[in-house]
Amino acid sequence: MSILNFGSLNLDYTYRVSHIAAPGETLTSRSLEVRPGGKGLNQSVSLARAGAVVCHAGLIGEDGRILEESCRESGVDTQFIGVSDVRTGNAIIQVDDSGQNCIILFPGANRAVDEQFADRVLESFGSEDHILLQNEISSLPYIIDRAWERGMKIILNPSPMDERLKECDLEKVWLFILNEVEGAQLTGMKEPEEILQEMRRRYPGARIVLTLGADGSMYSGEGKVLRQKIFPAETVDTTGAGDTFSGYFITEYLASGDAASALRRASMASAIAVSRKGAAEAVPEMEEVIRMLRERGSL
Repeated sequence: MSILNFGSLNLDYTYRVSHIAAPGETLTSRSLEVRPGGKGLNQSVSLARAGAVVCHAGLIGEDGRILEESCRESGVDTQFIGVSDVRTGNAIIQVDDSGQNCIILFPGANRAVDEQFADRVLESFGSEDHILLQNEISSLPYIIDRAWERGMKIILNPSPMDERLKECDLEKVWLFILNEVEGAQLTGMKEPEEILQEMRRRYPGARIVLTLGADGSMYSGEGKVLRQKIFPAETVDTTGAGDTFSGYFITEYLASGDAASALRRASMASAIAVSRKGAAEAVPEMEEVIRMLRERGSL
């Protein structure tokens, strides 16, 4: 069994600022850092550092070779990363003094994924494999349909939420991982319990993970609902914390089938990640997560 993460690869341009710029405001940043990023890349790095066997599929431009190398250094199989004649996707990220962020995405090569490329990738996978998807690449509805036809179990992080998701057959999704904002946009509900209830009504065969920021996370599946509190941490940069959570939850859940354990490991991993700068670079190794859980008496 392997995990195919068919997702975005971005160059993150991170600006440290005193506060998030307001409309019409010109703000001088304290620093600029260029780092590997993109929800797809971040989640692949998290999966690999959590111990999963993961292959990343996606497109970069000639200016994005560093992203392929970043994946490879983290233990990600990069044979399905292709090079497009379109510029690599990038993100403009403001991070303020409290660690909160504001992000503008330029999709670039991520939106150059076509059906032919998808077919070349998917022909190497089948019913023993899982596929992880986000909403930062093109051809998402096609990829979902073809993966489902091949018997793959589909894991979806429907971020960023936009109209394109309405084209996807979400009844084919095996596991949803979404935050409370995305859950509200998808279901029209506001309270976490209501979001989960509506998700179960619409997609009765799916498992659902709902992250709630400072209020922790919830899981619904196999006829049960679980809650997990956050592990307190000094917040330096929240960029990529959700991707760290996703990679760790998926790895533990697929390995053990224990959703409670998966929530704990994912919560600790994301707590460590927010205490550091960056996205992919901030993802901890499994040994550190286990050590911290033992120190907190939560293992």
